[in-house]
Amino acid sequence: MDRFQYPDGGTDVRQVVVHPGAVAIIAHDERFLYMVRQPREPVEETALLELPAGKLDKAEETPLQCAQRELSEEIGKSAGDWRELKSFYTSPGFATERVHLFLATELYDAPDDARARDSATRSDAGEERIEIVQVPLDQLDSAIDGCHDAKSLVGLMMLRRLLR
Repeated sequence: MDRFQYPDGGTDVRQVVVHPGAVAIIAHDERFLYMVRQPREPVEETALLELPAGKLDKAEETPLQCAQRELSEEIGKSAGDWRELKSFYTSPGFATERVHLFLATELYDAPDDARARDSATRSDAGEERIEIVQVPLDQLDSAIDGCHDAKSLVGLMMLRRLLR
């Protein structure tokens, strides 16, 4: 709970969720967009279709370094070209989370994460349960229709605009 004072002297008490921020990655090659499907227990979803993403929870990492690490960890890929497209607040009415959205192209297999490359689903103890999904670029509209995650929808719609 936090108390805010406005310039006109009024005050308000708000519940605020403090979040370190996050990254999301639009990773695609000439044929496929790489996404993940994973459980999201807080919203009682057994599997949501999402862009690869992760929290900015390592103090020494920049958003770009975090995005590079997450892409390798989640889908076993690295990228030769990175571009930050946008940063945005996910729910500024109650949370401080800001997502940095990156475009990753010139994809290649990440040398450091054979585990993600060798297995499409990882579910060992303490690890995320992630299924790697390759979406043909010509089926981008279907991916948008099947997506219910805000950061991913922002990214997918930006990709649609970039590809036109």
